[in-house]
Amino acid sequence: MITSVPPHDTPRRPPRTVRPDGVPRLRDPSLRLPEPGETEEFWAHVRAAGTPLLAPDPHGDPDHLAVTFLWRGTDATRAVQVLPNKLGDPRAPEGNLMERAPGTDVWHWTLRLRHDWRGTYDFYVDEGDGPAPGAPGYWQWLRTRRRPDPLNARTLPRRWGGNPVSYAELPAAPGGQDWQPRPGVPRGRVAAHEVPAEKLGGTRRVWLYEPPLTPGHPDGLPVLVLLDGEHWQPSLGLAHLLDNLIADGRIPPLVALLPESVDADTRWSEMTCRPEFTAFLADELLPWAAARLPVTGVPARTVVAGQSLGGLSAAHAALTAPGRFGNVLAQSGSFWWPDGPQAQWLTDRIAGTPRLPVRFWLSFGEQEWVALPAARRLREVLAAAGYDDASYREFNGGHDYLCWRTELADGLVDLLGPAAPTE
Repeated sequence: MITSVPPHDTPRRPPRTVRPDGVPRLRDPSLRLPEPGETEEFWAHVRAAGTPLLAPDPHGDPDHLAVTFLWRGTDATRAVQVLPNKLGDPRAPEGNLMERAPGTDVWHWTLRLRHDWRGTYDFYVDEGDGPAPGAPGYWQWLRTRRRPDPLNARTLPRRWGGNPVSYAELPAAPGGQDWQPRPGVPRGRVAAHEVPAEKLGGTRRVWLYEPPLTPGHPDGLPVLVLLDGEHWQPSLGLAHLLDNLIADGRIPPLVALLPESVDADTRWSEMTCRPEFTAFLADELLPWAAARLPVTGVPARTVVAGQSLGGLSAAHAALTAPGRFGNVLAQSGSFWWPDGPQAQWLTDRIAGTPRLPVRFWLSFGEQEWVALPAARRLREVLAAAGYDDASYREFNGGHDYLCWRTELADGLVDLLGPAAPTE
């Protein structure tokens, strides 16, 4: 049976088949809001503590916390919306509006969340320079007024550039320590290359990670192909994670290939089960690496990984070329694709074909209300098709690189670590 592991890009037009359960909002914040004349002392406390503020669960559940997001408004502020990743109904945006403490500049919004939640979030601030609340186009206009949290120093680089995105991690959530460079850890080498990509009509920039110098590898180095390379390496620093995991003995020294996805339109075109993209990965990228480095040709020691559409594309690549890719690491994969009568096309393909020598490692966020129904069906189909070694888990978060970075580390350890099969 499929192993369900306990918890430790949004589609362009997401299918509207499932409604989120709603925001677990607390109408009365679990902190004392200031009275008029007390705001300076209040904001001094907030600056020292950092945001969001945490308080005990008002229901007395030790596994939950009251989490309060705060914004300091001005005399012109008409409204403030806070959007933690996937904690809200896009069809009811008023549910994520902050309230103003009467007579003060304090805007607040409190949620009841399990103590292992983590997520990125943005503020959208109406300073009175746009359409009136409730007017046609108001919500679309408000989404152009994005701000980071100035009281939270914790940020991640934003996908496709722009200001960093703020994030919060509750006390029981997995942290990102493995992503921080550590003194004394041998470091691998990373360089960007232009790789011939005739299947895609030109060349493709690829970041190549070579592990620190180690004794010879007669069977060749394992290989990780991780999609959306321009974000995982230049922005997030994947090399630090690989250096640390290798130094700790959690994974063997490996070679990582990180192809660029170019831009949102190219990504959407190529990462929707396109045979040309799979052919580039299997028939051009892997041979290019093998001509330069002593990499393995064993599928069981080769991982193709991706997130969202990248997760869908990773699974399609392995199912199309199982003689090249023996492991799929798919995070929040868009297995709902495509919209319409052929929805969940790849899952249906799995259901209708014999089991292939491919191992799946899948993870999804509990708040991913678009992706979860298709994800859970995929789990059932894999089990029925005989993929007994597949792993599936759901984490307390959304469609979020903050979650994906720790999930990626866990998946690599499971697929390539000391206990992983080698053939």
